Amino acid sequence: MLSYATDDLEVLVSEPSRLYELLDNAEAVLRQKPQRFAGILVTRHAPDRYTLALSDTVPFGETRELILS
Repeated sequence: MLSYATDDLEVLVSEPSRLYELLDNAEAVLRQKPQRFAGILVTRHAPDRYTLALSDTVPFGETRELILS
């Protein structure tokens, strides 16, 4: 499941086998947003909860992961 907010997306995983599919879909949505200097930061809050956000701390065109759990 994807939850839409401003420039952040929350991914809640109810089926572990769909994790990468859901993350890929969320990343594709963020790549559609107009941005010139931001990459994408994926934050793992728990094994079943992730947020994806445009971040100027990540170089444009790159995706980085931050694990909090």
